[in-house]
Amino acid sequence: MRDNTQSTTPAIKFQRGQFVLYRDPELFWTGQAGHTFVCRVDRVCLGDTYDLTQLPKGRSIYYANPEYMRLLPSIDAMRDIDTAPLNTDGAADDMTAAALAWLTQQHAIANQRPELPAQRD
Repeated sequence: MRDNTQSTTPAIKFQRGQFVLYRDPELFWTGQAGHTFVCRVDRVCLGDTYDLTQLPKGRSIYYANPEYMRLLPSIDAMRDIDTAPLNTDGAADDMTAAALAWLTQQHAIANQRPELPAQRD
């Protein structure tokens, strides 16, 4: 007999330091609020589970099942910077403060005059 059930396990192996969306299965399946939150992977455990830190609270979650985790790719966090229409008036109005700070820093670095090495006698 063939098993037709599909696993929701993502094909990805999470790594320490990655950001994930975690859904607490007990809270979710019992209909309680606050069941889904952003976490950082702190440790890869035996048995394909993970220790997480809930952000920004800092609460530890031990032995999290990867079936209830989804990677939060950095490309999604940086999309506003990568797609900002910088050549139009008011473009900065739609950007976050962090994006503006990063662009200001990059502009300052790009426009710095290189320093000449000190002359030797």
